[in-house]
Amino acid sequence: MAQRLFAAAVSAADPALAVRRHFQRHPDTGGTILVAVGKAAPAMLAEAMVHLPDARIALAVTHEGNAADIPGARVLTASHPVPNEAGLRAGREILAALDGAGPGDRVLALISGGGSALIPAPRAPLTLADKQAVNRLLLASGLDITAMNLIRQQLSELKGGGFLRHAAPAPVTGLILSDVIGNELGAVASGPTSAPLGNRAQARKLLQDNGIWDRLPDAVRQVLDAPDSAAPLPAAENYLIGSNEQSLHAMRDVVAPGWAARIVSDRLEGDVAEAAALIVQAAREAPPDRPTALIFGGETTVTLRGNGKGGRNQELALRVADAMQGQRGDWVFLSGGTDGRDGPTDAAGGVVDGGTMARIAAAGADAQALLANNDSHAALAAAGDLLLTGATGTNVADVQVMLLN
Repeated sequence: MAQRLFAAAVSAADPALAVRRHFQRHPDTGGTILVAVGKAAPAMLAEAMVHLPDARIALAVTHEGNAADIPGARVLTASHPVPNEAGLRAGREILAALDGAGPGDRVLALISGGGSALIPAPRAPLTLADKQAVNRLLLASGLDITAMNLIRQQLSELKGGGFLRHAAPAPVTGLILSDVIGNELGAVASGPTSAPLGNRAQARKLLQDNGIWDRLPDAVRQVLDAPDSAAPLPAAENYLIGSNEQSLHAMRDVVAPGWAARIVSDRLEGDVAEAAALIVQAAREAPPDRPTALIFGGETTVTLRGNGKGGRNQELALRVADAMQGQRGDWVFLSGGTDGRDGPTDAAGGVVDGGTMARIAAAGADAQALLANNDSHAALAAAGDLLLTGATGTNVADVQVMLLN
């Protein structure tokens, strides 16, 4: 049942349906230039083109695993979570399309999670190598996604409302599929059509307080030491068309008859060790006399202490499996990224149960050593407990479910 609930979460975040619902409610939405960015970009763009068949530019940039052929559109692929040369070229192509917009144009931006890394547009004098260095440091820092995006926005021509500056004087409408807990639009894909989350002084403080500042390339410190732009940000009309909360409700709605179902938290954040403790505590407190599904959503963080391979969902699943040893009856726990990818791996996350730790040991692996090395992928692979879905074409952060029978 756990994987059926995960499938329901992904289905509820279907990007094409989200765009279709928007046009049904707002049929006057227009656009002569359509730009889609993120893991859901192809599906969002294809649906928008059904409603705006006369757009003169239709461009999508997505993750390499989500490529699609869309007649009449240009679909580019790039790397995530660390930006690459293909993303740099894609960012330049978007800038060219926006810089060519005139007062007679209307721009429709279709934004989904993952866009931050997919379209690096380094602010001068930064290079792609500088942006890559910053991204690696941020991903290993334990900072949450909002803090990371605040920093990234200061270094980009497109993030933090930069999309609007380059599109001006053309008006911009944004349709946003949120992968951010709390749905702060400025944090989704680093907010290309939204006001920045903060300023350079705040970015400097975050980096300094977290021991990153002195490890940054010189050019990055140079940009962050410069004053903020005094020019006002052009306005945009932004719509939230999908979110993690919608997926959690979809999971709750398909729990099997006879089961109690409860959304425990839609803000599961912070370090995976803390999140695992919260989940295990909720399982201990659940009534023992009825099958129960405990549902969670959010986006945790992993502080890297080793050089293993994994992701936040895999490490969370492994930590829960470890902590749940000897706990009540039959249980299954799933943690997965709705985009189908967890960290730099082929897995969406993990599905563990009361036998997971024994299966790891039977395979000749040391679960504790692998966990200490952030090598959750190897541990779950040894147990046969990886959640493998392939790219889903959408992204509304992570979902978890604990099934207690």
